[in-house]
Amino acid sequence: MTSKEIRDLAPNEITTKIRDTREQLLQLRLRKQTGQVEKTDQLRTLRKDIARLETILNEKNRKPAAA
Repeated sequence: MTSKEIRDLAPNEITTKIRDTREQLLQLRLRKQTGQVEKTDQLRTLRKDIARLETILNEKNRKPAAA
């Protein structure tokens, strides 16, 4: 997911995306421990997506307070 797509979402939608992405990351970590993951780069991608989502959510939460 790109930053531009995330910025178009509402804060509650971003929160649900974070929750879903964290669930995917947990499942992928569990599968990695059992040796069922071939594409280990997905772990890094999901972690970066979570960071991107949280950063933009924090930016949106700070905007009304600063204005």
